[in-house]
Amino acid sequence: MTQPLDRTLWTGRDDSTETGDTRRLYQVVELNSAENIPPQSAVILGFSCDAGVARNKGRVGCAGGPTAIRKVLAGFPAHHHVKLYDCGDVVCEGDALEAAQRELGDQVGKILAHGSTPVVLGGGHEIAWGSYLGLKQWLIQQESTTGLARKLLILNLDAHLDLRSSRPASSGTPFDQIAEDCLQEGRQLQYACWGVSMLGNTPSLFTRATKMQADVILDHQLQERHLDLALARLERLLAQADDVYLTIDMDVFPASVVPGVSAPAAFGVPLCVVEALVQKVKRCGKMRLADIAEFNPLFDIDQHSARIAARLAWTLLG
Repeated sequence: MTQPLDRTLWTGRDDSTETGDTRRLYQVVELNSAENIPPQSAVILGFSCDAGVARNKGRVGCAGGPTAIRKVLAGFPAHHHVKLYDCGDVVCEGDALEAAQRELGDQVGKILAHGSTPVVLGGGHEIAWGSYLGLKQWLIQQESTTGLARKLLILNLDAHLDLRSSRPASSGTPFDQIAEDCLQEGRQLQYACWGVSMLGNTPSLFTRATKMQADVILDHQLQERHLDLALARLERLLAQADDVYLTIDMDVFPASVVPGVSAPAAFGVPLCVVEALVQKVKRCGKMRLADIAEFNPLFDIDQHSARIAARLAWTLLG
């Protein structure tokens, strides 16, 4: 179900006695439904769900991610954010994952239909299948209008490939599900998974990635010294795509930087690299949807992880 938010989540410091523009995000946010979002708006939607992580035998607690991110985001200066809309949370009840993913897809589809680019806050990486279902609605509408097939690029910044073929679905299966759906629909898909840990994926998962011609960059190949090469490679992928779905799994970062995740990464990718990639995708004009997954506030330390997740959301919403 989609649950409206308590307005008290959006609170922060009041600097109105100072001169100049002192607005913070909590002062420009408006709670609204997906059906009533104005065109070309900055939109947040939450996905409060632990079911996929539980099925994947991970550490549960991601359901609290959207609330924890909003609490940090609320106090950030508005700068380029004139108005921000929050459409509440899609809440997964118990193990009813598939129903929650369908609901997420419906909400994302409605936001996209208004010409807005939603930033979805998770929740485990099962968020990706729900996000895709909403994007698929939009793609079908675009293709029916123009009569032209569209090429989709999914850029997943993640320590894990999430290409498990076992079912029922979990936080480890979404991109296998998406690849199967695109194959059945005859839709062109380029899946890119960057920041992958050799220690977090079995050989069978790499075989699956090779079979579907995924673009894979390992974590040690995505350090600051490799940034120029990575940005050039991303430029080529973006040029070949019509539409881009960006998904960020918080376990792409080192556990020492982002401890609050379901599956901590010992090595990971630096924040400066991830942020540069995110900014490039944001500026390309083809990003239709973004989400942030696997932030688990139960294992956070002094809001380190929450602050980075909120910073990424702030960047994507600009």
